[in-house]
Amino acid sequence: MMYELLKFSVHGNYQGKLIALEKGDEFPFDIKRVYYIWGNEKNVIRGHHAHRKLEQVMVCVAGSCDFILDDGREKVKIHLNDPSQGLYIKHNIWRTFTNFSKDCVVMVLASEYYDEADYIRDYNLFLNEVVNN
Repeated sequence: MMYELLKFSVHGNYQGKLIALEKGDEFPFDIKRVYYIWGNEKNVIRGHHAHRKLEQVMVCVAGSCDFILDDGREKVKIHLNDPSQGLYIKHNIWRTFTNFSKDCVVMVLASEYYDEADYIRDYNLFLNEVVNN
């Protein structure tokens, strides 16, 4: 499956901590879009899509949640609860996320600008495009 858990370098002292994300050894692509998600009820399920081209890194900057990744052959669940860790999801992976803590904030860093044509929002179409090709 095309995902990876990235560990970011944390810089800090008695004043606090800082993580800088830059393309290079620790980050896999140039960032073209950033957004964040918060205020979700615990058991709501978000996502329900895949991307044809776009790659993303998901960072749970506060709280925790679970990501369920599906490549059409295998499903894995990843629990995020550490702001120094990012879930790198490559293209053609169906994703949902749920099990949000009350304080959960998920920051998403994307390799491309928003393009509705890049989304696969129907699971059967996803299977047809990704698995059967």
